[in-house]
Amino acid sequence: MMRPDAKVEKVYLYSKPVDFRKSIDGLAALVELDIKVAVFDPVLFVFLNRHRNRVKSIRATNPT
Repeated sequence: MMRPDAKVEKVYLYSKPVDFRKSIDGLAALVELDIKVAVFDPVLFVFLNRHRNRVKSIRATNPT
C-alpha cells in the first residue's frame, strides 16, 4: 500500500504480461532492461498478469 503523500513523478505501465511469481528484484530487472529507467527514480511501475485482471506495482525509495 502506498502512502498518500508519496511523491511520484511518472507512472509507467509495463505492456507485456508478467508472471506474478517474480520477486521485486525480478520486476526491477524487467524495468531496467526493457523500459531503461533507473529503479530509484521517483516513479511508479505498474505490471499486469497474463489475464489482465490483476495489478502489481512497485515504487522504489531512494536509500539515502
